[in-house]
Amino acid sequence: MHLTVGTAFTITIFTSTVSVITHHKNKLVDLSVVKTFGIFVVIGVLIGTTFASVMKTKMLVLFFSIVVYVFGAYLMLAREKINKIKPNSSLSPRIFFGLVSGFISAPMGITGAMMNVPILRYLGYPISKCIGSAAAIGFFISFTGSIGFLISGFYFDVNLPFSIGFINIPAFILFVPITSFMARVGANTVYKMDKLKAQRLFGVFLYTVGTIFIYRYFNI
Repeated sequence: MHLTVGTAFTITIFTSTVSVITHHKNKLVDLSVVKTFGIFVVIGVLIGTTFASVMKTKMLVLFFSIVVYVFGAYLMLAREKINKIKPNSSLSPRIFFGLVSGFISAPMGITGAMMNVPILRYLGYPISKCIGSAAAIGFFISFTGSIGFLISGFYFDVNLPFSIGFINIPAFILFVPITSFMARVGANTVYKMDKLKAQRLFGVFLYTVGTIFIYRYFNI
């Protein structure tokens, strides 16, 4: 599990980079979100990575599944307001949601988009900016998580075939070209899609992910 998570984070560094560049070209990345929300996500990742190196993740998988179902339902039911929404600038919800998102993302090996997109939507940002900004935050999550699992692998003196720490080199080489290409395709597709439809589809995606993790929970 640790090798899978560490490798996934390392692969996602490159995937996130391609995605962020594409979203930024389409003006869908809000840097203020990265500065005022992303920092707390990264702190959560640091805490989560520390716990993930020594913990069993079965209960966290169940908790993650429930949270993803709730966020998925919110995205499928929430409507895009006709009038422009003013984002909630309160610091408290940004700190709380950021820490929780980062903490849960670390043991799961995800960049947090499936949590950060609905969170940013809840904070009042339009869905297109949510997806682009979540991708930017995802870069910092993947970079932080990758370093954390690399260091923890050396700390526990793991000796896994074709691996450095908790990062598998063959899997990294195999998946980076594929995921990077698809990240560019996905980012351009979101830009061209109807925003409400994109929001609904992301909600369906979250339900799919939640179901997969529920299945994993019963098989751990």
